[in-house]
Amino acid sequence: MAEINCSVNNCSHNKSGVCYSNRVNIGGLNSCCSEDTCCGSFLDKNLYSDLTNNTNASGSCDALICKVENCKYNCNSLCDLPCISVGGDDVKIYSEAHCQSFQEK
Repeated sequence: MAEINCSVNNCSHNKSGVCYSNRVNIGGLNSCCSEDTCCGSFLDKNLYSDLTNNTNASGSCDALICKVENCKYNCNSLCDLPCISVGGDDVKIYSEAHCQSFQEK
């Protein structure tokens, strides 16, 4: 599965810059730029603690779901890239975490 590099340090799934959620949902149906996308899997570490010990898989994220229909890497709602980056400044809610690998078709 694609590796997800994450610079959102306060996400519960972030372990040393890599996402350890067993499923990541990237959203933003009508996105024109990466700031229009969101990471629906973001959970604030201050509220949800550390969730990097994924008991359902052996490592980092194993399911990257992409609902950004006009991203050129979206292939039947799955990301076609081997590695993506998610980031955002002072992220408090999922809509402030963005797929920085987004490219409009």
